[in-house]
Amino acid sequence: MTDSKYFTTTKKGEIFELKAELNSDKKEKKKEAVKKVIASMTVGKDVSALFPDVVNCMQTDNLELKKLVYLYLMNYAKSQPDMAIMAVNTFVKDCEDPNPLIRALAVRTMGCIRVDKITEYLCEPLRKCLKDEDPYVRKTAAVCVAKLHDINAQLVEDQGFLDTLKDLISDSNPMVVANAVAALSEIAESHPNSNLLDLNPQSINKLLTALNECTEWGQIFILDCLANYTPRDDRESQSICERVTPRLSHANSAVVLSAVKVLMKFMEMLPKDLDYYGTLLKKLAPPLVTLLSAEPELQYVALRNINLIVQKRPEILKHEMKVFFVKYNDPIYVKLEKLDIMIRLASQANIAQVLAELKEYATEVDVDFVRKAVRAIGRCAIKVEQSAERCVSTLLDLIQTKVNYVVQEAIVVIKDIFRKYPNKYESVIATLCENLDSLDEPEARAAMIWIVGEYAERIDNADELLESFLEGFHDESTQVQLQLLTAIVKLFLKKPTETQELVQQVLSLATQDSDNPDLRDRGYIYWRLLSTDPVAAKEVVLAEKPLISEETDLIEPTLLEELICHIGTLASVYHKPPSAFVEGSRGVMHKRLPARTGSGEGTESPDVGNAAGGSAAEAAPSIIPSQGDLLGDLLNLDLAPPTTTGPPPPTSGMQMGGMDLLGGGLDSLMGSGFGAAPAVMPASLNAPVGGGLGDLFDLGGGVGMPMGAYIPPKTVWLPAMKAKGLEISGTFARRAGVIQMELVLTNKAMSVMTDFAIQFNRNSFGLAPAGPLQVLTPLGPNQTIEVSLPLSTVGPVMKMDPLNNLQVAVKNNIDVFYFSCQYPISMLFVEDGKMERQVFLATWKDIPNDNESQFQIQDCHLNSDAASNKLQGSNIFTIAKRTVEGQDMLYMSIKLSNGIWVLAELKVQAGNPNYTISLKCRAPEVSQCVFQCYEAVLKN
Repeated sequence: MTDSKYFTTTKKGEIFELKAELNSDKKEKKKEAVKKVIASMTVGKDVSALFPDVVNCMQTDNLELKKLVYLYLMNYAKSQPDMAIMAVNTFVKDCEDPNPLIRALAVRTMGCIRVDKITEYLCEPLRKCLKDEDPYVRKTAAVCVAKLHDINAQLVEDQGFLDTLKDLISDSNPMVVANAVAALSEIAESHPNSNLLDLNPQSINKLLTALNECTEWGQIFILDCLANYTPRDDRESQSICERVTPRLSHANSAVVLSAVKVLMKFMEMLPKDLDYYGTLLKKLAPPLVTLLSAEPELQYVALRNINLIVQKRPEILKHEMKVFFVKYNDPIYVKLEKLDIMIRLASQANIAQVLAELKEYATEVDVDFVRKAVRAIGRCAIKVEQSAERCVSTLLDLIQTKVNYVVQEAIVVIKDIFRKYPNKYESVIATLCENLDSLDEPEARAAMIWIVGEYAERIDNADELLESFLEGFHDESTQVQLQLLTAIVKLFLKKPTETQELVQQVLSLATQDSDNPDLRDRGYIYWRLLSTDPVAAKEVVLAEKPLISEETDLIEPTLLEELICHIGTLASVYHKPPSAFVEGSRGVMHKRLPARTGSGEGTESPDVGNAAGGSAAEAAPSIIPSQGDLLGDLLNLDLAPPTTTGPPPPTSGMQMGGMDLLGGGLDSLMGSGFGAAPAVMPASLNAPVGGGLGDLFDLGGGVGMPMGAYIPPKTVWLPAMKAKGLEISGTFARRAGVIQMELVLTNKAMSVMTDFAIQFNRNSFGLAPAGPLQVLTPLGPNQTIEVSLPLSTVGPVMKMDPLNNLQVAVKNNIDVFYFSCQYPISMLFVEDGKMERQVFLATWKDIPNDNESQFQIQDCHLNSDAASNKLQGSNIFTIAKRTVEGQDMLYMSIKLSNGIWVLAELKVQAGNPNYTISLKCRAPEVSQCVFQCYEAVLKN
């Protein structure tokens, strides 16, 4: 009979029966009883009361029974730590059992029992098993070290297990090597600066030897480890590539992707004129193509990785276009991904094939897929100039089908084609205008309005067309309203006599009847321009537009390099660096591809680091969306207000006009001396206009130099009466990026004090002394000495209550004294905490509203600029400022040393001493401490 019978009984009083059976003299009965216990445990019954009886069954030679008891032990040891100690002796004994399976079982179970009291007893058995004669035991012990390190890192380091693990990399058995590498990699991830995997040519050679003989998962660990190695020169790089290449033909797709990652990384160091480089490119294509014959879920992962590879090296798959053609039975997520890669591989050689395929897709039934196919035709036109004409005629054919969503997508992409090839395909405008009434999607309506405004001089009834949109102005989306405003202003500048009423109507709607600040700002700026200097207005609004680039959706190069280093992981599927979704982890390293030898590019090039928003070795991760790295300096334009309040000269107006489309710098353009919005629209455009033109992201409002960081006053942490005459007072400070614990030690006893040392308990942010406590001279009676102790944030972490509580032990020649103190969390605010503006907006929206906390700061008499300066001294950075109805809104960002971001909105009302602050964070428990810091900084 099968074991299912154990799950069918639900008798009452069962525990007593089981207790009796467990203590039976008959081995078979004992085994049956343990099976019943495990069955009850599996279905969620509490059988912890049987703990001592089950542990007694450990003393057996029966391997099956021993496994069952160990299973029970792993489950209940945490809730019964005192009783779990009873099992320690059996572990020690089992680790010396003649049967290697039992030795391995004992060491595996030891690693799974996460009880602090027991771990120190397990060190000796683990040390023996790491040097065991049987490789099966050694490989199990290697993984156990990583588990033990997770429970108590300090213990593992003190016992020298890490050095033993490093020695296992030279083991004769490939599986032991693989497990040692896996364990070291796991430990290294939580200690990014520890350099545990100190790879050199000799150890790399051993890993490559083991690679051929270990299991597939072992191969993945070794390949991932190899990917972190930087070869000395192109010869070593080629040699490693040659030995990794056979893995490309492995049946396991994870092994293939790990091998591709290693080759993609090391190819960076090979000169392109080398014969081997060309050979390697050819060898990389077949395995990637083979991955596409797997089931759809694996295909999708493969396609997301191929998408990255094609962006980095399109030449690998340039002859393989056909494998990316969509099959009728592909799921939609595979279809869309294939379509994306087809566009990336499109070239003059294969464009005819691609267009024929895309036209076919545009007649499919799946709406999302059809939309993307139509967009793809437009992207082909922009990417391959020779095909533009054919693409436009294909799009016109699709418009003739009169299928609503096809027509709308076609109009959106034709707008982009006009931007890429001005004055070339404008003959199609008449056809587009025929379909005006069928447009109901904001993006298509906005595209059509842009076309009418841009080519108003070629369309006889342009004013009628735009007027028809104006009728339902307030029902339109913001995108359409902004586009309509700009289009009518363009039309007015081209045909001023016929359209004066129309432009007054739209400016009135935009500035007086709208609640949208972007729309109002743009309306005021056009109004002001038209009324003060129509020539400048013409130069701004009708300025020649730059041609759009070929590929607008490429991943930014530094991010792409990092993602290539993460091929085969979740990062390569999300197309985001690990720091964007592995939250609060200190262990995420930013990886970079090595520089090509002989190219003169050093790996430490400051430009490369800055482009990515931080240095290559930056350990603290950000938890914001990945776009943060690719916004570049677009929004870092200098938005300081001009010194004069009169209208700007036409040239500056023209420069700003280009910027206005990004929503930046309105105050600078308008001057800064304007009052509230007018109550009545002037009849003539020549009347001067005032307006609330403070732009959301204009920081030119007098934000000056930041003040110094706030340092709390010293307080007594340990009174002399509690510490045999030693009084300790102190505070915390952050200077030049280093956290300091500033201590004042006073000897109020009669004897001399020497041999000072300090230690911290585990705490919420991993604070630990970065060096010894330097009290160089003996502390005599009634003497006082000031000591500054630098702190690091890489110590062991444990959540404290309150979060910023720190438990400290100070030792001297007399005794050990304990006290606890609270550090201001502002000590952990790092210097690179200024978030890009667009990233700020995206992150604010991305963080759930449940994570928002609101606080009141009472009795604060600073204006918004003074508050901003004061906060910046403590690394609380103002990203943006805007004024709404006399209330200043400051948008701020903070980054903690463990990579957590906090976003803030501070409302300051002139004349009101009470501020309101809203904090948003993915770890909302820090909000209370951050609010306390705001209060302390602003009030001191």
